Amino acid sequence: MGFRRRRRLYSLPISPLVLFGVVLIVLCSSFVNGNSNSTQIPITPINHDLYHTRGALLEEIESLVHRHPSKLSMETFSTQNKGYHAETTVVTYCRNKKDCDDRSKLKILLSFGQHGRELITTELALRILSILSEEEFLSSAYPLNLNNTLDRLVIKIVPMENVNGRKLVEAGDLCERRNGRGVDLNRNWSVDWGKKEKDYDPYEENPGSAPFSEPETQIMRKICASFEPHVWVNVHSGMEASILLLALFMPYDHKNTTPEGLPSQRMRLMLEKLNRFQLNDRCLVGSGGGSVGYLAHGTATDYMYDIARVPMSFTFEIYGDSTASSRDCFKMFNPTDITTFNRVLNDWSAAFFTLFSLGGVQMKELHPNATASGFEKWVSIDDYLNGYLMERKSRYGKKMEVLELGMQEIRTYFRLFLLSSVLLMFMFCSRISKSGRQIVSAMSL
Repeated sequence: MGFRRRRRLYSLPISPLVLFGVVLIVLCSSFVNGNSNSTQIPITPINHDLYHTRGALLEEIESLVHRHPSKLSMETFSTQNKGYHAETTVVTYCRNKKDCDDRSKLKILLSFGQHGRELITTELALRILSILSEEEFLSSAYPLNLNNTLDRLVIKIVPMENVNGRKLVEAGDLCERRNGRGVDLNRNWSVDWGKKEKDYDPYEENPGSAPFSEPETQIMRKICASFEPHVWVNVHSGMEASILLLALFMPYDHKNTTPEGLPSQRMRLMLEKLNRFQLNDRCLVGSGGGSVGYLAHGTATDYMYDIARVPMSFTFEIYGDSTASSRDCFKMFNPTDITTFNRVLNDWSAAFFTLFSLGGVQMKELHPNATASGFEKWVSIDDYLNGYLMERKSRYGKKMEVLELGMQEIRTYFRLFLLSSVLLMFMFCSRISKSGRQIVSAMSL
């Protein structure tokens, strides 16, 4: 069917000047209305009926830990840099605390809330902890036998990595992804740090003044170095680059390829199984850099795989709303209705417990490469000073280490100490050598 022609509105001839005036008025009106409409794009507020505040969420997790001390323990790490202070809570799950140090156990490290605006990820952390403590259960739609799996695991969960960024979001800056001083924590790691693509956004992707310049990143590196996980998952939301708004990513983020070799193939196979059997093929699977259409430099997952030698390193994108305006960040990154909210938490908590089971199977095949050798685990002086010397306090009164001097001063003193040690050793060896020559000369007389 063809289009109908519009009726003539006027039967009398119109002056060109009048016609020009009418067109000008219409254009001006459209421009003004367009501007007013653009400034009136509805912004979805945080739904506090669904989402906890940062304080309420961390308090609920703390209460959960106190109710289940046989399975859960909780520590808080804190450090500061140039007057900027950060604090990170870590919850450890081990079904039988007597066996927590058993080296045959699969060790899993999960991070949520690395970007402040992604509130749904921190709610998922709470849901997973509630299921681990058996106060909540997986939906009957996910018939998983967890008993044997959970006996073989030690899991560390960081429920809210970017607490300071979350404060800014709750104060009204709903699009904020960076930490409390404007650095993107997922660009502050050392692998390919600081490289900028043509579409680099200095507001969104500020990598910081140097790798590990941010206290939050230093804390995460310390946790990884001491725990030596076999599995790492960095949990995010809000992917916009594809029709598929969910993703199961593996390295690399800074290039559009995946690592070579059998371990990489097994990682991909595990993600494909998870996508097919648990997430109904709704996810992109592959490298972050090769799947989303842009490269990201200095990310946590690339560091975990390349430097920390975590054999199974992943980034999961658990939600996205393609209908949301780029200014309507809460809606873009988080479900806004209870039905979608519950579906996301149910689907992804089941996906994580499936991952726990698949990870155990994979580790049996990857066991020779599960942990790096002692030489590969050595860290540089800067790594030691940036990541190891920081305040560490426990909810249950364990040891505390405090870094009171500035990092630059500590580096200087430490290097001077090493230099003086080397010089003393050289002088000692020279004196022994001289004494030896004198003894030999005396014997020859």
